[in-house]
Amino acid sequence: MVDSNNVELGFVERTDSHLLCSFHFPSKVGGKPAWLSLSPIPSNKDLECSKCGKILSFLMQVYCPFEESPKAFHRALFVFVCRNVVCCSKNNNENFCALRSQLPRNNDFYSPEPPKKETDGPSAKFYQDLCVVCGLRGSKRCARCQSATYCSKEHQEADWKTGHKAVCKSNVPTPASASAKTVSRIKVYPDCNFPEYELITEPEILPNETEKEKSEEEKLKEYEEFMKSKAAESVLPDSAAKDLEKMAVSDNSQDQVFMKFKERIQDEQEQVLRYQRNGKPLWVSECHMPKDGDIPNCSCGLPRTFEFQIMPQLLTYLEVDSLGDSIDWGTLCVYTCSGSCEIGNNYHKEFLWKQDFSDSNI
Repeated sequence: MVDSNNVELGFVERTDSHLLCSFHFPSKVGGKPAWLSLSPIPSNKDLECSKCGKILSFLMQVYCPFEESPKAFHRALFVFVCRNVVCCSKNNNENFCALRSQLPRNNDFYSPEPPKKETDGPSAKFYQDLCVVCGLRGSKRCARCQSATYCSKEHQEADWKTGHKAVCKSNVPTPASASAKTVSRIKVYPDCNFPEYELITEPEILPNETEKEKSEEEKLKEYEEFMKSKAAESVLPDSAAKDLEKMAVSDNSQDQVFMKFKERIQDEQEQVLRYQRNGKPLWVSECHMPKDGDIPNCSCGLPRTFEFQIMPQLLTYLEVDSLGDSIDWGTLCVYTCSGSCEIGNNYHKEFLWKQDFSDSNI
C-alpha cells in the first residue's frame, strides 16, 4: 500500500498460510501475527488488555511502507483485541491495541531482494520462543516435554486439549522451534485465534459525482413540489405533512452520516478495510467523532494522522457469534505518527479510535 489521495479497499481471501509468513511481508487477518521486526517482538505485558489483564488476540496487520522515509522501507501496522465479553464497551477503545513496526531495506533480518515464494525465510521463532497457539511470546513451557511454549496457561490448556496431550513425551524432547512450526501448519484454535485470511486491496471506484448530485437535487425538487401541491394536502393530514417536511429539511444529521456511510459502501459491501493515509475516515454516526485534541500526538511529539479504518463487515468473517458483544464495532480508525518516527527494531504503540453505531441505526 502506498500513500495516495485515493482510498484503497481491503478484502479477505483464503490462501496458503505459507504465503502469509513474515518474509513475504503480507497484509492479513487472523491466525498468528507475521511479525515484521523479528526481534524483539512485543512483550506479553505490552499486549495485555487494559481492562481484564488477559493477553490480546491478533486481529489484523497491514503492510504499508512509508515511501518518504528510508527508515520505513518495510512498515506494518498490527491490531489486537481482547476476546473477553466484559471488556467490550460502546465507543471505548481500551480492549484494543495498535502497534507499528518498520525497518530499512538493509536490516537485521531480511535480504534486500524480494523473497522467492517457494523458499523458507527468517521467522521470529528463530530469535525467541513463541506461543505455539497464538504466535506471541512463549514465556511458559510444557513441563513434560520442555518443547512446546505458550504465552499463558489458557493457551497451554487449549493446546493440550487440541492434541498436544497425545504427542507430548517427557523423555523425547523436540526443539521448540520445530514444534511451533508443526503446530502452526496443522492445528487450529478457534477459541484462541481468529480465522486466517490474506488481505488484498484494490482502489475504490466511485460513481460519477455529477450524476449523483443531480439525482439528489432532482429528488429534493420533486419532494418540495409535492409538498406544495394539493395532492399532498389530500393524501396527508396536516400534522403528518408537517412532520415529514421537518424531517426532510433537518433530516437528522446523525441519519445523514449513517446514510453517507451506507451509500459509500453499497457497491463494495464486502470491504473490511479502507486505507487512506492522511485522509478522513468514513464515520458510521455523528456520535463519538474525535474532536481537536482527542487524537494524542506521538511520543516523539509529532501529530498523529489517520491511516486506515477497519470496517464492521470484518465481523462476519471472524466467527465470533459465540462471543456475543465481546467483538463488536461500527468502525476502528487507526492514527499513526505523521513522520513514522524512528523506532529501530522495536514495536511502537499507535492510537486506535473505536466508534459504534448509534442506537437508531442498529
